[in-house]
Amino acid sequence: MVASSSHSLNSLRVVRVFVPFALGYFLSYAFRVGNAIIGTDLAVDLDLDAASLGLLTSAYFLPFAVFQLPLGLLLDRFGPRRTEATLLTVAAAGAFLFANAHSLAGLVAGRALIGLGVSACLMGAFKAYVMWFPANRLPVINGAQMAIGGLGALAATRPIEILLQFMSWRDIFLLAGAMALVVAIILWIIVPPDPDTTTDPTPQTLGSQGLWQVLSDRRFFSIAPLTAITSGTMMAIQGLWATAWLMDVAELDRASAANVLAAMTGALIAGYLVIGKVTEALSIRGITTMTTAVVVMSIGLLPQVVIVAGITHAAGITWMAYGFLSSATILTYAGLAQQFPKALAGRVITAQNVCTFLCAFLAQAGLGLIINQWPAINGGYLDNGYRLGFGLMLALQIIALSWYLIARRDPLPKSLTLR
Repeated sequence: MVASSSHSLNSLRVVRVFVPFALGYFLSYAFRVGNAIIGTDLAVDLDLDAASLGLLTSAYFLPFAVFQLPLGLLLDRFGPRRTEATLLTVAAAGAFLFANAHSLAGLVAGRALIGLGVSACLMGAFKAYVMWFPANRLPVINGAQMAIGGLGALAATRPIEILLQFMSWRDIFLLAGAMALVVAIILWIIVPPDPDTTTDPTPQTLGSQGLWQVLSDRRFFSIAPLTAITSGTMMAIQGLWATAWLMDVAELDRASAANVLAAMTGALIAGYLVIGKVTEALSIRGITTMTTAVVVMSIGLLPQVVIVAGITHAAGITWMAYGFLSSATILTYAGLAQQFPKALAGRVITAQNVCTFLCAFLAQAGLGLIINQWPAINGGYLDNGYRLGFGLMLALQIIALSWYLIARRDPLPKSLTLR
């Protein structure tokens, strides 16, 4: 039976629905960030330079992004339980391939399979929660889902650095692959069969989804570049280059760099909670979600200026501020969806997600190419590359912000007004 407002948030439903999907998202985020700590070991064991390291780590994002388009159709056709459980077996295969790879091509292939395999871990969970929980509890459930993902990112920082003292990075990926299989089995066995919520018997195709209607709407392409570049930059840096900057520019050892990355991730989680509450309070006073998001994202440029300048004093505080303020990008998804008819909300969010993860792929790989131009004699890389690469991403964010401020001033044509 489909969840309605009359249902209570009982513990059995939390255990059978929320916990399995939350575990999947925990793994998804851990896979995304894991290379930030093991990057040094990968570079040494396989003789990888910064460009190669950036390429293989970014390989997670490209299949993740591209698969968002058919993912919605699969979730509607087969349900979140079967879709995510099946895809997680692909992630497990990718982890096993990565663990046994002895070439860059093998690493990239494994990383790409991981990205494909975890591509349903957030959207699949959101769809499952809509099906099984009352609408008035979804903000709490979805917020908890994001927090669990943040814990996955935390698990891929200092805990991974500690594990590396007892096992190799290959062993860690074998363990991660086994965990993905376990979660897939849990999803298949413990989560109840998906309730039949289909109201439209007409088979859907990518063409029938009206993606072009969304992509060509100025409300979308005015904010989409800012969201994609800001969030994509954060993903690229958090997932690999933050640790490298802390070790090469701030001259921290790996353990200390892992601690700073953990603090940054903790600040990101806190930002989801605090900024969400602030946004809710401001909305009562007539300040829109999008306005709050853009203001906070604008302030978030400041710690990036400090990082680009190579100022290493109080680096932990700077990176925590960057993480905390970066959480505002999630608000633009809700703010953008609010500007469209409800029938288009899913397509709006999916289209934005594709843009964001494509940007993360390009940013992570591109930063590697730039940083690779300034190798240091004693290993690592000079701050010139980080300054140029991070500075370029900062400049793109400023351009995207300027574009949004200009585009939003013009009145919408009548054909695009909210209906």
